[in-house]
This record gives sequence, C-alpha cells and structure tokens, in this order.
Amino acid sequence: MTFQDPATPIAEQIQWFHNSLVNPIIVGITVFVMLLMAYVMWRFSEKRNPTPSRTSHNTALEVAWTVIPIAILLIIAIPSFRLLYAQYSYPKPDLTIKAVGNAWFWEHEYPDNGNVKVTSNMITDEELIKAKLGDAEFNKKFAGLGGTDRTKALHEAATPLWLNAPDKYAGSRLVRQLSVDNEIAVPVNKTVHLLVTSNDVIHSWTIPSFGSKVQAVPGRITATWFKPTKEGIYYGQCSVLCGKEHSSMPIAVRVVSDKAFNDWLAAAKAKDWKRARAILASATEGKEPKTVAELTGGQQ
Repeated sequence: MTFQDPATPIAEQIQWFHNSLVNPIIVGITVFVMLLMAYVMWRFSEKRNPTPSRTSHNTALEVAWTVIPIAILLIIAIPSFRLLYAQYSYPKPDLTIKAVGNAWFWEHEYPDNGNVKVTSNMITDEELIKAKLGDAEFNKKFAGLGGTDRTKALHEAATPLWLNAPDKYAGSRLVRQLSVDNEIAVPVNKTVHLLVTSNDVIHSWTIPSFGSKVQAVPGRITATWFKPTKEGIYYGQCSVLCGKEHSSMPIAVRVVSDKAFNDWLAAAKAKDWKRARAILASATEGKEPKTVAELTGGQQ
C-alpha cells in the first residue's frame, strides 16, 4: 500500500515527507520501544531482579527523554511547515477553474475561457449497457429485475464493456466507479487555480496525484492550486460523506499538451462532447494507468 504516482511538485514533496522522513522516524521509534520493553521484561523479571530498585530520579535520563522527543518533533515540524507554506503560496495562474459540487456530480467552469461548463457524471453499469444495446433492448432485458438481482445482472453484463467501451466512449479506457462521461482537461506544466464551492451539502474535491484536497462548502469559495508536470489521466473522488450517492462523485482530469487542450476547449465550447472525449483519449494514449492498483496506489 502506497501513494499514487505524484504528478505535481506538491505531491512529490508530500510523498518525500511521508516516505523519507516520517515513516523512518515512526519505524525507528517503534523498534526502539519494542526492544526496550523486551529488555525491561528480561532484565527486571523477578528471577533476575528479586530486590526491586528504589531509584527515585535520574537527571541524565530525564533530560534525554525530554530533549530527544523535542528534537524529533522539530525535525518533523520544519519541513512540514515548509510544505504547508508551499501549498498556500499561490503562484500566478495560467488557468482558473471553478469546481461546483452537487448531489451527486461535479460541474467545472472555465471563467477565463468563455465560462465553458463541463458537467461530469459517473458512468454506471446501466449507462454502458444502454450505450451498447439501446434503450428498447435494455428495457426488454432488465425491466423485470429489481434489487440485488438487477444490480448483479447489470454488473455481469457490463464487465466486458469496461474493457471494450461502446462507440459512445470509444478510445477511452474506462474504470468502474472512477470514469465520468465528460472529463475536464488542463495543460501540462501550467499553474491552475481551482475555486471550489457547493450547491447543496459539503463535498470535497480531491485528486491524490496532485496533492490536492479542498472542501466544497455551500455559500463559500475555497481554493487550491496545482501544476501538473506529467501528461495522463488522474482520478479523484469526493472525500466527505455527502449522502447516499457519495461514492458516485468521481473526478477525472486529463493533463494534455497545449494544442490538445485548445482543441478540447473548442469542442467543449461547441458542446461536441463526443469529439471532446476523442481528443482527450488520443492526447493521452499510452499514458493511462494499466491497472487499478496503479490508479489507487495499491489500495484495493
């Protein structure tokens, strides 16, 4: 179990802080305490220490167990505060996006680019099957099913479609519970300011590979920023329990070249979503994760 691959400088710093600093300290302290406890149980057992010591204090030991923890906390605190400062030191943006959480989907607006709005809904088993069969054939096959029987039948019928998408989603590698009908795009190596709010309850816009997590609060604008340095597709999810369909709010961001971004933006302005999807799929071909483990950092 580990992190997803970092795609921004902030995410790289977060992973360095966790993997190279905090984890070794945690492991070192844990091993030291376990060895110390084992030694104490052996050395001061009734057999080896029949007459218990009456020591009331030890100045050197008391200074050590005060100074050493303080030093450890300082070693952790200094890079931690540097990282926090970097997260909240907003460089000049090349692009601004407004993300709006809804029950239960995301809307993204591009105020610098004619207020283009992208509504992203999670692709479901049902939608995939309908895209393949059509509404009439779908209703004929599944109308009589309900409850868990319907869920199971939909899942079984949709499983091969996640690997070989219907024409509507052709060119995209779909991932169950993470793929959306309309992905958003950002240009690589450009600073993006993200303004986040909500139309109903509290949500959270989170992309682990960007090191980004910000609350979407009704009536309030919160913000974060990121600068993706690797082209590809990056997934996130709402990270605050927001109701019965909380798990149906994935976020999908394609990081592409400037040309691909401009082409996608033109298609989005024309509301030609099929062409927009094709542009993004082509732009990141061969740069998508191959397994679910790669998408989730090994967290199944």
